[in-house]
Amino acid sequence: MSSLKSEKEKMLAGELYFASDPELVAERLHARQLTKQLNDSNPDETELRESILAKLIGKKGKNFWIEPPFFCDYGYNITAGDDVFFNFNCIVLDVTPVTLGSRVMIAPNVQFYAATHPTDFKERGTLAEYGKPITVGDDVWIGGSSVICPGVSIGSRSIIGAGSVVTKDIPDDVIAAGNPCKVIRSLV
Repeated sequence: MSSLKSEKEKMLAGELYFASDPELVAERLHARQLTKQLNDSNPDETELRESILAKLIGKKGKNFWIEPPFFCDYGYNITAGDDVFFNFNCIVLDVTPVTLGSRVMIAPNVQFYAATHPTDFKERGTLAEYGKPITVGDDVWIGGSSVICPGVSIGSRSIIGAGSVVTKDIPDDVIAAGNPCKVIRSLV
């Protein structure tokens, strides 16, 4: 048995990998086909939308909902607890796990970027990339047009103000906002 990791195994481990790998290309195509079906569905086709989400999302609790349009890389790296809501036009680059707790409200145009690239230009020039997992606790509200950067954790019960760029971890029980996103005040 070979000890060499596949590109998918490297991707999931957060190591440098090549997204051009045929297995990963096929999996992204599958996710894009599912998101196209979701995005093209009619608002009253809730059963169809639920069946598409069951095929697309890795693991989801009860009352999980996405308002189209929605875009993601793979879908299977997205895990969500109960009562999670994505509003219109959200993007999840889920090359590594993007984990959402329960009762998470995600406003329109929110983007989760678990994908990233090397800072060294020579290494970046090879077209290798990698990912850093994103974690969001329970009872979090993320305001519209926020960007959640690779490797960030957002603590439970916190609020991220609209238009924020979250580049560092945010603790539990705070309101944080801005670019870069910073704690504004405690909620306890």
